Amino acid sequence: QVQLVESGGGLVQAGGSLRLSCAASGRTFRNNAMGWFRQAPGKERECVAGISWNGGTYYVDSVKGRFTISRDNAKNTVYLQMNSLKPEDTAVYYCAATGFVLYTSASHYANWGQGTQVTVSS
Repeated sequence: QVQLVESGGGLVQAGGSLRLSCAASGRTFRNNAMGWFRQAPGKERECVAGISWNGGTYYVDSVKGRFTISRDNAKNTVYLQMNSLKPEDTAVYYCAATGFVLYTSASHYANWGQGTQVTVSS
């Protein structure tokens, strides 16, 4: 079991930046693929970015070129740098851990953080 705690959310104007952090504890972190998901009211939870155990990355089309996912295995932390934020990025952002393989479907993730709110004003 992996325990996850997100931080870094908040209110920002359109065009601004935020950096989300996800601190992991528990079993070995370095072997886990990690994902950042978001869920807006009335919408399904979607994977916006993922990173494999060896640094391979995935981004949903709507955030490509604006968001960057990274991990620091020495600190058991995964980050999501969000630049050029848009009002449509407003959502609760969740960090999640899966097994060895990087998946984009939430159904493959057994470990979730509590979520952090990101609000982008126009």
